[in-house]
Amino acid sequence: MVTGDRSAHVPGTGLDTLDLGTLDLGSVEPAEFARIVKATPARQTARIMAGPHRRRVLDELFRRMETLFRPDAAGDREALVRWRITGEGGAVDTYETHIAHRRCVVTAHVTDRTPRLTLTMAAPELLRLASGNASGPALYLVRRLKAQGDLRLAGGLMHYFDLPRP
Repeated sequence: MVTGDRSAHVPGTGLDTLDLGTLDLGSVEPAEFARIVKATPARQTARIMAGPHRRRVLDELFRRMETLFRPDAAGDREALVRWRITGEGGAVDTYETHIAHRRCVVTAHVTDRTPRLTLTMAAPELLRLASGNASGPALYLVRRLKAQGDLRLAGGLMHYFDLPRP
């Protein structure tokens, strides 16, 4: 659901139940992460992603992109995708994913390379997208995702990753 309406939220099942200060985020399986994100109301997700653990959660999410990458789906494509993750007060965290030679390499900062695609979205939308709880085209249509550059690449990008099905 793109709008973030989570009226069926069951207390004690979402991100609000985790101690993000001590949790080893790498130990949370992708399917469990997807379930947790789905169970968390949009306002709660926004509050958490505006807090002190934002960068840690984003770092882990992008780290997983390398391991969830599907080389067979990407084939011989080569692309640099720049991800601009917006936050409160104009904050922006930038990551780059370079897809080439059947690999995906993540950089946690802007490089001097020219991206083929730049995606801009707020952190809660990224969490929903990366956990399989939202689709890129749907987020784009409701203007919660901005894409600049190769829109064809944008439309198929998430197929290059083995995302959980919540």
